Amino acid sequence: MDIHEYQAKELLAGFGVPVPRGGLAYSPEQAAYRSQELGGEGWVVKAQIHSGARGKAGGVKLCRDQHEVWDAADALLGKRLETIQTGPRGKLIHRLYVEEATPFDREIYLGLVLDRKSERVMVVASGAGGMEIEEIAETKPDSIIRASVDPAIGMEAFQAREIAFGLGLDTAQVAQMTQILLGCYRAFTDLDATMVEINPLVVTTDGHLLALDAKMTFDDNALFRRHNVSELRDKSQEDIRERDAADRGLSYVGLDGNIGCIINGAGLAMATMDMIKHAGGEPANFLDIGGGASPERVTKAFNLVLSDDGVEAILVNIFAGINRCDWVAEGVVQAVTSTKIDVPLVVRLAGTNVEQGRKILDESGLDIITADTLADAADKAVAAWKEAKGKG
Repeated sequence: MDIHEYQAKELLAGFGVPVPRGGLAYSPEQAAYRSQELGGEGWVVKAQIHSGARGKAGGVKLCRDQHEVWDAADALLGKRLETIQTGPRGKLIHRLYVEEATPFDREIYLGLVLDRKSERVMVVASGAGGMEIEEIAETKPDSIIRASVDPAIGMEAFQAREIAFGLGLDTAQVAQMTQILLGCYRAFTDLDATMVEINPLVVTTDGHLLALDAKMTFDDNALFRRHNVSELRDKSQEDIRERDAADRGLSYVGLDGNIGCIINGAGLAMATMDMIKHAGGEPANFLDIGGGASPERVTKAFNLVLSDDGVEAILVNIFAGINRCDWVAEGVVQAVTSTKIDVPLVVRLAGTNVEQGRKILDESGLDIITADTLADAADKAVAAWKEAKGKG
């Protein structure tokens, strides 16, 4: 789960990370009032969407007076901001964060991520702040400092100091950086985060360190015990299909293809999408119905896939271990009977009760194409799609 910048800053501030003063605004009038409350001679109006690279896309405006703040807020609110991370759909701006402008001398990149290979928290830092980490890795790879943290011990002060010295900070700033790193690590572990990113972390003109931007991502599976984090969820920023799937206990990732996939198990899903591409098609989604595929659950999966207007064929590929093929077949029949499915449907079943499942499909009298192997299913799905679209 992602959260907004202002929410991440509020959480990190609770762990001792210094952040600029700011306030939330939902209208131009409220934005201007926030700038008046903050005082000073300059403010930054920031679009609050779940995406990085907002500045490059015009979602961050530097303002010198309250009239400029009002105009910037008026231009941003209600706009769909398209960044390199959102894709062409963009994300709608519902709220803004008005922050005091801070003069600074240098920018630093700081990130903590969960390295699944080593099963440790990895700290990534660079003196080339203000750039995306992918861009830093490409243009300034030598500037990147990496350090893994032993989970049995946690981050030690000496380890944080080594990173700070590696960034070329002076003695006073090293002490500040040490506290920031230790605070970020505590926030990461105490809140079940999977990423904490501060970019940029700036050195102000008076020598202090300040987090000008912040991003946090959390483990969805741990939200049940982190109520203070789960309450920060903003469903308006999520893909409608992925949001509806999550609310129904399904794993869904929308893609740009035309063949909808209903599959159990992430490994089988990846193999199925590869086979669809090998057969000349493009997968429209990744939908994992999980281990307990009851008929009702399969019907929900069909409704989710069909909610995507780009789906022009459906491939159901189930390898039943915990699942039962007869349950899945009943769900397919129930979905086809109760839902108007006007696209080709290919079903491949294997595993527990496969003969009963195939019998249910064969005796249903419905227009369902069956397949015996994964390769056969992918070929038939692509062929049926091409025929339906007149491309055969």
